[in-house]
Amino acid sequence: MTSAFTGYDLAVEAYKKAIKDKYRFFSYGDALLIL
Repeated sequence: MTSAFTGYDLAVEAYKKAIKDKYRFFSYGDALLIL
């Protein structure tokens, strides 16, 4: 769902940064919005 709004490449980069910065995804899953 996230990539539908941001585009695949941006979504992948956002997830990589979130994982690197140790964000916790919990139940947000694909609906996670990173600002």
